[in-house]
Amino acid sequence: MGLRAALQSFQLKTFSSEHRCLRAAFAAANLADMVTKRTLSPAVSRIAAISLSFLILVIIGAADYHAGYEYSFATFYLIAIILAFWFVNAWFSVSISILSVLIAVLGDLVSGARYSSDFVAVWIILVRLTFYLMIIWLMGRLKTMQEALETKVAERTAELTTEMARREKLERELLAVSEKEQHRIGHELHDNLCQHLTGTALAGQVLVRKMEAKSLPEAEDLKHIIKLTEEGITMARNTARGLFPVEFNAAGLMSALAELATGKTHRLGVDCRFECSAPVFINDVEVAGHLFRIAQEAVRNAIKHSQARSIVIAFNELEDGILLEIRDDGKGIPETASAGDGMGLRIMKYRASMIDASFELKSGPAGTTLGCRLKPPLRVK
Repeated sequence: MGLRAALQSFQLKTFSSEHRCLRAAFAAANLADMVTKRTLSPAVSRIAAISLSFLILVIIGAADYHAGYEYSFATFYLIAIILAFWFVNAWFSVSISILSVLIAVLGDLVSGARYSSDFVAVWIILVRLTFYLMIIWLMGRLKTMQEALETKVAERTAELTTEMARREKLERELLAVSEKEQHRIGHELHDNLCQHLTGTALAGQVLVRKMEAKSLPEAEDLKHIIKLTEEGITMARNTARGLFPVEFNAAGLMSALAELATGKTHRLGVDCRFECSAPVFINDVEVAGHLFRIAQEAVRNAIKHSQARSIVIAFNELEDGILLEIRDDGKGIPETASAGDGMGLRIMKYRASMIDASFELKSGPAGTTLGCRLKPPLRVK
């Protein structure tokens, strides 16, 4: 009867607060792990963990002794055991476990605890030690799982980073190919088609003079055809400039934006103005090209979707960078735009990201303001 009562008393005192103490110990270990990893080197943190484990062991042992043998501090020793395992190794944690059991039993004996037989004392020591060893084994499994998870997360992060870099490189290459093809088409329009149409118009003028010399009435019809041909030349030149607008010089972007505003005013009858309080020079032709495409797409959207009658293209250098801003008096951009309508907006945002520029859009019934702010130094990804 004495053996059973002693065992029941030990189990009650040992496991009554097990769950709460385990959670506190693991939380303390994780917190200490984060702190030491950020503030201490591995060698220093190891020495600090050994010292801290012994210090906690001494403090809990003293508290266990003063509390008397009627109160068990068995689970509180887990704090030192967990710290020893987490920051040193499993063998040091086993050593702390053995010391914890010896300190607890010796403290109880010194406090006046008496067992009915030596077998009871040995049994209590074995149960406590087995409990601690099971906790160490569980922590080993937990740490192994944690390390495996961290390894998988690191590998997955590296894969995602590589994939994102690959896609970003592919997007840049596709955009560069598109720009190159547009440049090629623009050159062909300007150098081939425009020259051919110009030659046709000149030949027509020669033929008109011959027909006028013979007083043929068809001369007026031919003049009309020549006029249409000259209009075609102008349209082809404008198209070529739109495909390859920015010249290879620092002031090329200002000229291209001014010509964009002038062209929209003349061809579409829209009040499109270019405002630039002081010269803004962009030495990087790729950055200038992206900025022009953003302005071109913004003006196109303002006319096509917002039905604007007045558009301002502002290009100024401020204290915090260079600001390209397009303002219009249209009806604004609808919140639920279709996928096709939103493509231009996504392309503008992507172009802004390619040159490390911020992109802002404010739209309402009174109009739309689109801003692209480029902070120095100018660079392209």
